[in-house]
Amino acid sequence: MGKKSTKENKNIYHISRENAGLTRERAADVLGFISADRFEKIENRNFITQPDEILAMADGYKNPSLFNYYCSQICPIGQEYVPKVTAKDLSVITLEMLSTLNTLVREKDRLIDIAADGEISEDEIPDFIKIQSELDRMSLTIDSLKLWVDNTIASGKIDRSLLKKQETQGQ
Repeated sequence: MGKKSTKENKNIYHISRENAGLTRERAADVLGFISADRFEKIENRNFITQPDEILAMADGYKNPSLFNYYCSQICPIGQEYVPKVTAKDLSVITLEMLSTLNTLVREKDRLIDIAADGEISEDEIPDFIKIQSELDRMSLTIDSLKLWVDNTIASGKIDRSLLKKQETQGQ
């Protein structure tokens, strides 16, 4: 294996490749259709990555976080609609989820009152915005949990086929 780069300010693609223990040349061999020269341009921010390259790098580097990074930070549509999700420990995700659920349980009756007439009046807007914010927080926590699962599968700590089997049996 080649020596590790001492370059400062490495981007996520460079860091992911190195974390996978790959040189640019080896990554080119593993991924098959991206050349070492293209890797260099991507890693030096001279080229914008393409979705097919992200799919290959995320799989080849075993780093599903690249999907969210690309969609939330690079893709113009995703920048508008996809929140940035950061990898967290399962315990932190669980506590965040329980905290948000507790808040939503307390706000449930107010949401019912707001929604009962099918309209949001001016005096209901502040409460509705607060509830919407908690729902957004829950959505982000769920996305964090999904990323945790994807990262855990990619690292080999969970067997995807066993997870799928359990999902099928649970339906």
